[in-house]
Amino acid sequence: MLSKSQARLFFLTATAGFSLVFLGLTVDSIRQVPARSHADAMTPEVLHGRELWDDHNCMGCHTILGEGAYYAPELTKVVERRGEAWLKTFLRDPEAMFPGQRKMVNYHFTDEEIDAVVAFLGWIGGIDTNGFPAEPDLRAPPPATAVSAVATAGRPEKFGQVCVACHSLGGQGGNVGPALDHVATRYTAEKLDAWLANPQAIKPGTAMPDLKLAGNEREELVRWLMTLH
Repeated sequence: MLSKSQARLFFLTATAGFSLVFLGLTVDSIRQVPARSHADAMTPEVLHGRELWDDHNCMGCHTILGEGAYYAPELTKVVERRGEAWLKTFLRDPEAMFPGQRKMVNYHFTDEEIDAVVAFLGWIGGIDTNGFPAEPDLRAPPPATAVSAVATAGRPEKFGQVCVACHSLGGQGGNVGPALDHVATRYTAEKLDAWLANPQAIKPGTAMPDLKLAGNEREELVRWLMTLH
């Protein structure tokens, strides 16, 4: 049984000890902030993107770093998950990417503003968040596919960044547009090239957006799609 003086000494010693530990952890956390937030990468473009994010109340629908609303997708790692090309295409016309499925407002951003928003989201994604948000569970085997391994292995980066949002291949991808399995048996290279260059000119009113592909990107996609017999 401790005496009153002993109990008081124990209380004061424990309080001082825990206070020192708390202060030490606080100082260590503050010391790590610049590196973890990679503040050196906060460029004027990133700051402009942050201003656009705030001005348009994006957190009214989206969440970053655990803060915001959950009405729309969480965006902390969206650049890593979707890629810059897909995001820029989506921000130009959200409805065109997911007709009837998205309630994202088209803010009619300029190309400069789109670049700034994506730069801001890229900066957010580079913050060391100790594993938040959790990585998706990729342990489940992918669906069976009839597409040849050679064709899948040679898939252009642009297809994985943008096209799979609307089109599926081998059972994987979106369902807004038609599946692209065996597309080479239905179209010629010339028709695919003309379609990718200007979908509205071929079929006015189509849900297919103008992806504004560079000539080499379109050529690479057409060449690969023509291997999908």
